[in-house]
Amino acid sequence: MTIIRQESLFGIQELYDMEPTQKYEAIISTINLDAIYYEINKKSRLGAPVKLNYAAMIISIFVRIVERIPTIKDLIKRLNDDITFKWNCGFLVSDKVPSEAAYSRILTKLSDSKILEKEQEKVTLQAIVGGFITDDTVAIDATHFEARDQAPPKEEKPKAEPKKRGRKSKEEREKWLIEQAEKEAHLPLFEKKIKAQLNVPLAELRAEVPQDPKWGVKKNSEGKNVFWYGYKGHLAVGTSSQYILQSLFSSGSMNDGKAAIPLLKGVNGLPLSTLHYQTMDAGYDYDPIYEQVHRMGQQSVIAYNKKNEGDPVGFDKQFAPTCFREHSYRYDSFDARYETLKFTGPKECKDCPLANEGICQKVDKVKITTDLRRYTAPARGSKSWKTIFKRRTAVERVNAYLKEFFQLNNVRYRTGKRAKVHFDIVTLVYNASKLAADRINVLLNQQQAA
Repeated sequence: MTIIRQESLFGIQELYDMEPTQKYEAIISTINLDAIYYEINKKSRLGAPVKLNYAAMIISIFVRIVERIPTIKDLIKRLNDDITFKWNCGFLVSDKVPSEAAYSRILTKLSDSKILEKEQEKVTLQAIVGGFITDDTVAIDATHFEARDQAPPKEEKPKAEPKKRGRKSKEEREKWLIEQAEKEAHLPLFEKKIKAQLNVPLAELRAEVPQDPKWGVKKNSEGKNVFWYGYKGHLAVGTSSQYILQSLFSSGSMNDGKAAIPLLKGVNGLPLSTLHYQTMDAGYDYDPIYEQVHRMGQQSVIAYNKKNEGDPVGFDKQFAPTCFREHSYRYDSFDARYETLKFTGPKECKDCPLANEGICQKVDKVKITTDLRRYTAPARGSKSWKTIFKRRTAVERVNAYLKEFFQLNNVRYRTGKRAKVHFDIVTLVYNASKLAADRINVLLNQQQAA
């Protein structure tokens, strides 16, 4: 009887069950600590000497997320009480355990730099080079988490003057349109319409993202509004590998759709030739997002959000053509060269008395560029479209992992700038843990094969 050797499936949970020394080494080895150390260390020999072990402090900040230690105060207590834990974090016996103020200064230096974002990108590139990210679909979604701050009291707005009733005259309307255009032009980038982001470079988009805590609202599973004061984390996740390919931190009030184009542009900058689809829920159903995906040479699989639109004439609710008797044509294939969807005649045509009257055609073709929002490849409502859209749940699972196991919803800082450091550390440690688990998987499989 032939023995079938089954590959090992070593995941993050198995990684976390390892001995602390091996676990920390596996995770931290994926991150370039030298680059982070250089960013926060003194650049000059002048001034007071540094008496703290900055390298060990950086490791302990990451280990705090791994070990789910809630506060810096608890981390310091653990370092004082557990000498083995102190060694595992890289401190020497002679090293003094840093104070909360010392850790605060480290976090301030990290908040003033972009080193954590750069290291996140490097970890992702390591996973791509290692062959661990071969996804053909990216899922984009947002998750909310509350701020440490207490929400400010509601400001009483002055009552607006009653508007003049009736239609504006031609001169008044022209004047009003000019005023609205000037007002729109002076708005911050993320308060403008989404289409304003299309031709803006990625670096500028990221720099303009609002980060202060604000009130946010979303509908729960029962259709009721849920309010919170804090932030949003926007993620672009590989649906098969479940790596975070791009992340964005914003105020809680920012519309989810306004984070899509920065995430898409970031994903487009990665050396991933396997990507074909971008899938999102109905909150991202905006024309500029479809346009950005089309510019990337990929396809949008986004739930349709009907916005005060009438029923299309000659098409069904999934925008497939219909015959004379309003039976829907069936999606057949997509011609990437001409960007054309091919539909074949409905099943009902076989027994239709009008089949030989020349009224209905057997094949109908539609170019997706006629309306990128309505016509996607594969076509809306088709089995292929539904299969790809189901992959979107991957980003929801990652959001749950970050909150439950990586302390995303445990923000201990009182400004958006410092909360962003927490968000960047959480996403970096998550990807580093994924990469460490994948590398251990490869070693285990090599040992089994030997």
